[in-house]
Amino acid sequence: MKASLLCGIVLNALLASAACPFMEADDAGLRRRDEKKAEGDDGFLDQFVVDDSDVYTTTDFGTPVDDRNSLKAGIRGGTLLEDFVLRTKITRFDHERIPERAVHARGAAAHGYFESYADWSNVTAASFLGKAGKKTPIFLRFSTVAGSRGSADTARDVHGFSLRFYTDEGNYDIVGNNIPVFFIQDAIQFPDLIHAVKPRPDNEIPQAATAHDSAWDFFSTNPSTMHTLMWALSGHGIPRSFRHIDGFGVHTFRFVTDEGKSKLIKWHFKTQQGLASFTWPEAQALAGKNADYHRQDLFDAIDSGHFPEWEVGVQIMEEDDVLKFGFDLLDPTKIVPVELVPITPIGKLVLNKNTLNYFAETEQSMFCPGHVVRGIDFSDDPLLQGRLFSYVDTQLNRNMGSPNFEQIPINRPHVAVHNNNRDGAGQQMIHSNLSPYSENTLNSGSPYAANMTHGKGFFTAPARKVVDAQYIREKSPTFLDFWSQPRLFWNSLLPAEKQMVVNAARFELSNVKSKNVQKRTLVQFNRISNELATRVAKALGLEAPKPDSRYYHNNKTSDVATFGNPLPNIATLNVGILCTTSSSESLTQAQEIAAAFKAKGANPSIIGESLVDGVNATYSGADAVLFDGIIVTDKTKKLLKVSSTLYPIGRPAQIVRDAYNYGKPVGAVGEGKTFFKQTDIDESMKGVYTASSWDSSFTSKFEKGLMTFKFLDRFPIDQ
Repeated sequence: MKASLLCGIVLNALLASAACPFMEADDAGLRRRDEKKAEGDDGFLDQFVVDDSDVYTTTDFGTPVDDRNSLKAGIRGGTLLEDFVLRTKITRFDHERIPERAVHARGAAAHGYFESYADWSNVTAASFLGKAGKKTPIFLRFSTVAGSRGSADTARDVHGFSLRFYTDEGNYDIVGNNIPVFFIQDAIQFPDLIHAVKPRPDNEIPQAATAHDSAWDFFSTNPSTMHTLMWALSGHGIPRSFRHIDGFGVHTFRFVTDEGKSKLIKWHFKTQQGLASFTWPEAQALAGKNADYHRQDLFDAIDSGHFPEWEVGVQIMEEDDVLKFGFDLLDPTKIVPVELVPITPIGKLVLNKNTLNYFAETEQSMFCPGHVVRGIDFSDDPLLQGRLFSYVDTQLNRNMGSPNFEQIPINRPHVAVHNNNRDGAGQQMIHSNLSPYSENTLNSGSPYAANMTHGKGFFTAPARKVVDAQYIREKSPTFLDFWSQPRLFWNSLLPAEKQMVVNAARFELSNVKSKNVQKRTLVQFNRISNELATRVAKALGLEAPKPDSRYYHNNKTSDVATFGNPLPNIATLNVGILCTTSSSESLTQAQEIAAAFKAKGANPSIIGESLVDGVNATYSGADAVLFDGIIVTDKTKKLLKVSSTLYPIGRPAQIVRDAYNYGKPVGAVGEGKTFFKQTDIDESMKGVYTASSWDSSFTSKFEKGLMTFKFLDRFPIDQ
């Protein structure tokens, strides 16, 4: 009996320590990625990369150890407190997390480079803009604002666009968004804004959403929020991917030349993938099907060699233009219409390298608007002025109180750092200067002061000056027009996009319990458009306010819509191809269609009842929201007639119908057209493609449909 028990214990131990028999040694999905040097990569981070291949486990202090089993008093005895291996391993695990960001907690990032189109030294002394073709390493982090790290990517929100240039004169951060304006005009209101949009303090509901009373209570009592709200309620709030958004610096900044001459500027980053957005029902469904959709899309696109690009541009204005356009350039709730000041393209951004470690790079990246270089300067925008303090303060908190967050590899400048800052937790520098103060003679005065004329230092634009004025806690009269630009945005949308804004407002406000908040919001909407207020009021069962013509104008601008312009190509778009594994003809045709779209850079996925050879996804796991277009192959009629335990009832037809309802292109070959009859899809509608047999012409037509992206005539519009 004892021998049998001992044998059993030994056998179980051997099995427990054995490698998984189903894990192949060359499994590509689990293998460490072999990183090649990307264009524009200066290799700075390579010195910090740890290679754990073919080595023994050690402690953090370098002692080789066995950390698979605890040290015990006998084979079945108690664990010993002296086990330093156990204690250090558990302690390190307990402290792995750092405080998540109060806002912009959920994000994804990638490395790349910026390339200057020309020598721009006539307008700025910034070195990274000083030569045509000059490449500067960058790191770009995308994010949502309100949700926690565990929230869904597709929540309706403003999206962060935080960009770091590792220039040869220090780090320059542009901490922007995908919307060119912000909710508030003064940084002192930022805690109020975030407290209002965050979940309720009593139950932490709702997560990553503004469809609740406190958010709209704040919006309705602070009309400065209206412009950003209009953008967020449109397609800009629910983008197709991080790659399909524009970026904006939001604030007015300055370019300053070596001679001290300055211009006011606004940053623009135009996606070269084209603007594209989801519909709200689509975004909601996708949050359940794949909460990581945006971060996966970015990672997969770069991994497949489809590097996203943005053209970098600036609107350049004179110092005296600050009040020239009928609003204040210091007001972060205002755009400068491109009809008034065109965008000057100055370079391009390319993201061509994924992170090796999410925590070390993306999570520990700490951006600050105050990270500037020579040739760049601030403006007196009161929101920007507060952010210059706030971001440093929040990074101190996230780095557990240590001021040394800029020594973390992802935050380190790619140039030498010399100053008299000393010590602090986690200090990485070994300073040899015994006279860390200024002025000094014992170290020959070093480090010296760098300024406009010596050491190519940062300097404040000479044009900046203090105006003789009293101290005051009031909003500038030049900031008090809250409704003209939201109306400008509304007027510039297509009818279908206006309906999306209306639908979004209806959804948000229908979840607000307070009738007073709903009514106050309608008052604000009515100052933008009586049509908007009336259409929203109808869904809320409230009386529509009367028009107030004091606030109305018919002006329009360009570059604000997310629909109406086709995408430049179909690279990285997802095409779902429905087939049946019971027909070799159907499966073969699916593979031929997939090969044709693969050759065009798209991501085709063959969907069948089970994962036989050639099938990428099953009907049980597939959904219309995961694809940008759906094609049904020939010989698939039986999928509509036969129920199966392999997938939910009606799933194949549901995928087609949902794709159509979301405005996506849908196509069918041969018997596949039966799906359209079954789901009441009109074959004469735009974006619906049929063929008796598959050929290249069908592929070309469907390709144009994918580039159209959304067929807006499918969406009903209020009459």
